[in-house]
Amino acid sequence: MPICDPSSSSTGAGSTKLWIIHGVAVVAAAALALGAHYYMFYRRSGEFRSRVVGIIPARFASSRFEGKPLVNILGKPMIQRTWERAKMATSLDHIVVATDDEKIADCCRGFGADVVMTSDLCRNGTERCNEALSKLDKRYDVVVNIQGDEPLIEPEIIDGIVKALQAAPDAVFSTAVTSLKPEDARDPNRVKCVVDNHGYAIYFSRGLIPFNKSGNVNPQFPYLLHLGIQSYDTKFLNIYPELPPTPLQLEEDLEQLKVLENGYKMKIVPMQVIKVEHEAHGVEVPEDVDKIENYMRERNLH
Repeated sequence: MPICDPSSSSTGAGSTKLWIIHGVAVVAAAALALGAHYYMFYRRSGEFRSRVVGIIPARFASSRFEGKPLVNILGKPMIQRTWERAKMATSLDHIVVATDDEKIADCCRGFGADVVMTSDLCRNGTERCNEALSKLDKRYDVVVNIQGDEPLIEPEIIDGIVKALQAAPDAVFSTAVTSLKPEDARDPNRVKCVVDNHGYAIYFSRGLIPFNKSGNVNPQFPYLLHLGIQSYDTKFLNIYPELPPTPLQLEEDLEQLKVLENGYKMKIVPMQVIKVEHEAHGVEVPEDVDKIENYMRERNLH
């Protein structure tokens, strides 16, 4: 029987170990390549984040405008006008109203909307969307949060933010902006946004941003108004309620800041994609109702 050479045995064992490590690395690399290939195929196939639900959160209690979803806009409740506009979007597979109020629920069922009842403990529209999503029978990849106080929301805006999120796998959130008149730049009810060179949000504020050294509004600067609509990857939406409130979110009272403060990326739809023709962008306070109705009368929108 040959005598075993400990050194050769050790070398053989080491060599075997190296081959095992090499083999694991090769398998891991192959798996990553296969995963990347599948991921790209998944995106090209049109199935990436393809199942989309629109949710319209609506609550009766509001510090600035109680009962706002039910306010009459030229003969129809505002929530109905928002729902009718959302129905025109081509990217939505389903639309529901999420509310904690029976009066709103009864109104919505009356004009044919699907309704999901949610808790009155939801702190904002995003949390209400998340709860509504958990109660739906079907599974979705993207949730579009359609603000119920946007009775003139353009269907193209809804489709635009959905496409933006589908095209940006590094983002978990997408939203839209449009031009803001300089004279409205200091209005705290008009949320402003600044965007980087790659189309991702840097910050949102109720104050004037950017703010120059003079402290005055620059009539030549293209200030951006945040529109009241946003979409989320559903995986992110599931963890959003677990994220604790953040200082900037609390100070500005803007829920999208919690997304940015936690390091997540938010895609902003390019201005050239969205063409917003009207200046009455939403109903924040009772005085905004007259602006909306006057605009609709002028253009015979009924």
